Amino acid sequence: MRQCTRQEKREQEEETMKKINGKELAVDILTDFAGGLLIAIGIYNFAAKAQFPMTGFSGIALIFYHLFQIPIGAMTILLNIPVVFLCYKLLGRTFFLRSLKTMIISSVLMDVVAPMLPVYEGDRMLAAICTGVLSGLGYAIIYMRNSSTGGADFVIMSVKALKPHVSIGQIAFVMDVLIVLMGSFIFRDVEGIIYGLIVTYLLSAVVDKVMYGIDAGKMTLIVTDYPHEVAAKIDEYTGRGSTFLKGRGSYSKEEKEIVMCACNNKQMYTIRKMVKEIDPKAFIVIMESNDVVGEGFKEH
Repeated sequence: MRQCTRQEKREQEEETMKKINGKELAVDILTDFAGGLLIAIGIYNFAAKAQFPMTGFSGIALIFYHLFQIPIGAMTILLNIPVVFLCYKLLGRTFFLRSLKTMIISSVLMDVVAPMLPVYEGDRMLAAICTGVLSGLGYAIIYMRNSSTGGADFVIMSVKALKPHVSIGQIAFVMDVLIVLMGSFIFRDVEGIIYGLIVTYLLSAVVDKVMYGIDAGKMTLIVTDYPHEVAAKIDEYTGRGSTFLKGRGSYSKEEKEIVMCACNNKQMYTIRKMVKEIDPKAFIVIMESNDVVGEGFKEH
């Protein structure tokens, strides 16, 4: 058989990389469409008519929409132009280009597709809930592909790069408060401030839940004189495996095996009750786990 030359191998590798990159690009575009459509519906079809202030560049674009009837998507792109020039070097080429693609797709969906759909004109509280949930889902889908919709995300990441000691949460909070207050001043609607804050809370909660909390559960550390019996019962009652950790008391200097187990929220009640039946003196620590990956939970 003829062996492949080095040149042929290189060409094969390049062809494979092109296929992988093409597939990744297709997934990115589909993700941008799905996430961008959810964001567009949340903002245009629910928030715009309800006239409550929103956070981020979408909130600023909504203000211009109500004052001058400038399309929300087009205004978002205009607001991003100066930010793009200021933040390009700080953000890095890859993240910047992915975000630019997402921003353009989201803006087109906002101005072209969303107006074709019915606009909700009912209760403002329901509008706020739908805005927060739909927009949160959209942003989470986009963030999970290592992209963003530009705007406030560019500013937050850039400030973080310049001021590493300041948390992203602090930067985002300050920006959100300023934009909501500005919107409230324009709309002159005190009730709208409350709805705007509800949207902000729901949006961030949904993003966190989708990105980190779908497989959220509990993790417990059990200090007991009967570690093997406890582990066996955990397996019997819940089907969960356990891990033994070596521990030593700081006062007694006594060495013990500590039982560690990850489970879902419902199983934790059963485990806690069962441990107390085996060893009433057991020391149980229960912690929240945002995400659990591995056998018995979601795959890597």
